[in-house]
Amino acid sequence: MKETLQFVVFFFAACASADSQAVPAATGPGGPVSGNLHYSFRSSGNSEFGGGLGNWNTSTSSASLDYANGSERHPFTLSYSGGYAYAITGPSFNTGVFQHLLWSQGFVRRKWNVAISDDASDRPQAPTTGFSGIAGIGEPIGGSGSTPASSQSILTLNARAVENDANGKIERALNRAIKLNLGGGSSLLRYPDGNGLDTNTEMANAGLALRLTGRNSLSGSYMLSEFSYPGFTASFTSQSALLGFSREWSRKVSTNISAGPQWTGSSDSNFLPHSTTITANAAFDYKFRLVSADLGYDRAANGGAGYLLGAEEDSIHADFSRSFRTGLTVGLEGGYLRTTGLRNNGVTNAKFGGGQVTKQLGRYVNLFANYTVMDQSSSSVLASNALSNLLHSVSFGIAYSPRETRLRH
Repeated sequence: MKETLQFVVFFFAACASADSQAVPAATGPGGPVSGNLHYSFRSSGNSEFGGGLGNWNTSTSSASLDYANGSERHPFTLSYSGGYAYAITGPSFNTGVFQHLLWSQGFVRRKWNVAISDDASDRPQAPTTGFSGIAGIGEPIGGSGSTPASSQSILTLNARAVENDANGKIERALNRAIKLNLGGGSSLLRYPDGNGLDTNTEMANAGLALRLTGRNSLSGSYMLSEFSYPGFTASFTSQSALLGFSREWSRKVSTNISAGPQWTGSSDSNFLPHSTTITANAAFDYKFRLVSADLGYDRAANGGAGYLLGAEEDSIHADFSRSFRTGLTVGLEGGYLRTTGLRNNGVTNAKFGGGQVTKQLGRYVNLFANYTVMDQSSSSVLASNALSNLLHSVSFGIAYSPRETRLRH
């Protein structure tokens, strides 16, 4: 089984190489580049307080960049956010470098759609709000899909983690109504300071999508995942079969839901007995010119969020963003994470929410204010760097953010 998963990952790596060669390259330094580019620079002051942790103040400098080449045949997108946070007063929690890079490359033909992507991050804490996952730095929050999923469903402080998710998919239209899709990926979670559980995940999936009408579709899929831990002989697998339904209510509003059985177990029943549960996911997306929102739910097995040898995760995530013609933008974002150990080692409940107000001053300068709150409780014994009480964060800052630039050949 492990060899099969490794083959799938190798296959998509080969697709990545072939696909990158198919994209027209720039002709020498300063060669032709086209697409849409947007970048920002931000500086903020942050105050964090709550419970028995004491109070501390930090200052953060960060930058972000978004690029899309706009190609229909070879679409490429890249998003980056990174910076540095340093302590002013109090303990040096969550200070140092933070970075998040996400890119995807597509290869589109009349009946074929191949895509590869890589999502890499280096953070001093488990992610919460915004694309970077670092609360209060001033990047936009809220809006549909602003926070990519992470396997770190247990919130932490002062626990540097490096995470990388590489994925690929192939989609083939069999006729006007039916599409076949195959996919695979690999995920690595590492704790350089040794204060978490390093985890490897390998995945493969296959499915069919059937368009019933212009707005309604059915889908069926099968997914196989294997979780292992460097330095441990323990590993386990998860298999799931899902049946789903999606509807596009309009060009701006869509919903989808899928559910099915999930089987987990290990070759060593003393480590993890076989069990059958339910896996599910659902999403609601609302996108208009000045207002966007989404609500999502996921339930599936994961590697244990860096602190458990296998877990079941339930997650709910919500976003809302509203822009006004006066140059004011309001963003809201929140989530609930429930992590249940597969080996009867307790339940961890994590909650976080944030709100941000951004005011445009002139053409390029924005002022922002952010408030974020986090809370976590657990019936199991976790590491000392896991959040164990209520934590508040308040920040104010300024951003230099030119309008999107259109690059042409």
